[in-house]
Amino acid sequence: MTQTSVVIHGTGSGFAQEIVAGQHRLNADEPLSAGGSETGPTPYELLLAALGACTAMTVTMYAQRKKLPLDGIVVRLQHSRIHAEDCFECQAETGLLDLIEREIELSGSLSPDERLRLFEIAEKCPVHRTLTSEISIRSSLK
Repeated sequence: MTQTSVVIHGTGSGFAQEIVAGQHRLNADEPLSAGGSETGPTPYELLLAALGACTAMTVTMYAQRKKLPLDGIVVRLQHSRIHAEDCFECQAETGLLDLIEREIELSGSLSPDERLRLFEIAEKCPVHRTLTSEISIRSSLK
C-alpha cells in the first residue's frame, strides 16, 4: 500500500502555512476577513482542489484508456454547511453537515452513453472514495 506524506510548517504567529508535499511547496492561509494574510488557498479550498484534481485525472485516465474523444474537463466545486433535515439522501437527521457540490463539464464529441460512463467513473476517483468512506485520523503529540 502506498503511503502519502505531507509536512506543514507554520510560524505560530499567523495562519499562513507552508506545505511540503514531496518536492512541491505551496502555501495555505485564511482570507484577510478571517485574520489571515491571504497568501494561499484555505484548507477547504485545498480539500476541494484535491477532489477536483483527482476527479479530472481519473476521468482523463479512463477516457485515454478507452480511447474516448474527451477534449477537456472542467470540475467546479463548492463547500457549504447545511442542516441535516435539508439533506434527503443523508443518514444523519440532526445537526449540520458538510456539503460538497461538484459539477463536471466534459467537452469533446462524446456520445450520451460515453458522457454517462465518464460521469460514473468520476464518482470512483480515489479522493471521492476516501471522503465518502469511514476515515480514521490518528494524531500524536511529539
